[in-house]
Amino acid sequence: MVELTIKKRHAIKKGQLNSLMQKLSESIGEDAKLYTAQMIEIAETAAKFNIYIIDKKPLLMEKDDWAFPTLRGAVMRPFSGRRIIVDMGAVPYMVNGADIMRPGIVDVTEDVKAGLPALAVDESHGKPLAVVIPMYDAEGILALEKGKAAKNIHYIGDELWNLEL
Repeated sequence: MVELTIKKRHAIKKGQLNSLMQKLSESIGEDAKLYTAQMIEIAETAAKFNIYIIDKKPLLMEKDDWAFPTLRGAVMRPFSGRRIIVDMGAVPYMVNGADIMRPGIVDVTEDVKAGLPALAVDESHGKPLAVVIPMYDAEGILALEKGKAAKNIHYIGDELWNLEL
């Protein structure tokens, strides 16, 4: 596994903060308030998305038209909504970076939208396993009988999860 390293990091400007919080509000609603802080830094890395550091932890990620909590952010500052619940048989595959296949899905919250990030959680404890990009809206996923339902973009044990500051 390639280790993710931070090349540079600096505090974001007020305009960037407003834009980030707007995108985060669109993703997780009122729970975006959980991610406010005195200072939010952006980290320059080789990752496919921007990483934001809050209280010396990588808690947010942003790409083009969305912002969403990282897994560490979801664990440290739990929020409701945007969930795909998977059965316990899918857990070992999810934590190794596998995409979500329809047979492993137990339930989906109504706010899951195609192309926008969601949190994959286990059915027993509701623990975050991965940040995924669904290929269909919630009702589309539930209507599927087989096949890939969501692409895994960040999972427990990947380079972002292991990022040390």
